[in-house]
Amino acid sequence: MPNPRKDRTEFNKLHKRLRRNVGSAIADFNMIEAGDKVMVCLSGGKDSYTMLDILMHLQRTAPIQFDILAVNLDQKQPGFPEHVLPEYLEKLGVDYHIIENDTYSIVKRVIPEGQTTCSLCSRLRRGSLYGYAEEQGVTKIALGHHRDDILETFFLNIFYAGKLKAMPPKLRSDDGNNMVIRPLAYCKEQEIVKYSDFMQFPIIPCNLCGSQENLQRQAMKQMLEGWDKLFPGRLESIFSSLQNIAPSQLADTELFDFMGLQLDRQGNEMPPVFASDTAGLDILR
Repeated sequence: MPNPRKDRTEFNKLHKRLRRNVGSAIADFNMIEAGDKVMVCLSGGKDSYTMLDILMHLQRTAPIQFDILAVNLDQKQPGFPEHVLPEYLEKLGVDYHIIENDTYSIVKRVIPEGQTTCSLCSRLRRGSLYGYAEEQGVTKIALGHHRDDILETFFLNIFYAGKLKAMPPKLRSDDGNNMVIRPLAYCKEQEIVKYSDFMQFPIIPCNLCGSQENLQRQAMKQMLEGWDKLFPGRLESIFSSLQNIAPSQLADTELFDFMGLQLDRQGNEMPPVFASDTAGLDILR
């Protein structure tokens, strides 16, 4: 039989761990500052529900004051339960807004049947959220990507784009008008799943892209889950490597000035030289 006391103890430990990881990410990347207006983007999934819950708790206990605005983008997917999020957010008593924008029809019209819709859907969604954030004077846009999302993106870029990049915990938009933060950057998906189950969030499935099979991201997820089972600690090590980069040990001539490296047999201490520190290097290329 279930042991309520044991379940409550496990929940408290999990809640404390998630709060600590979110707090560490916020501190490490200066995600939230005094007076910020944080727009928490809700999809109706476990990640964004967990993010909102933890941020609301930190809002009550943090030594600084910041505001939270919960926002959902209603993309007009057929069968989308429009009442679920408003009812949940009303009960929480949090300030919220539902943006209504029929991006679903655009995606279905533009993307051929059977092809991945994620890229276009993401761009349209981002445009709607960015525009609303600017209108409302939002200073930070919080997205619910967690550690595993970051690692999946890292390997997707390596395998399919030939790039060494992932999802940064903090990102300024290209136009400089919006700042995106990912407070769950240090949180494991497995723990978010457990927390969501404990909290019994009213999950809304994504029927647009979430139901598509054989997505490249799903393959990355399965690969990482396999590594985690066979080699405990490997994912932690990979994530740590994203925070411990040695440009001189890679091969990006834009990041490190390999052409400017000089031989030094006098034992002098030579500071690292970056490509951006040298002038006139382009004439040699």
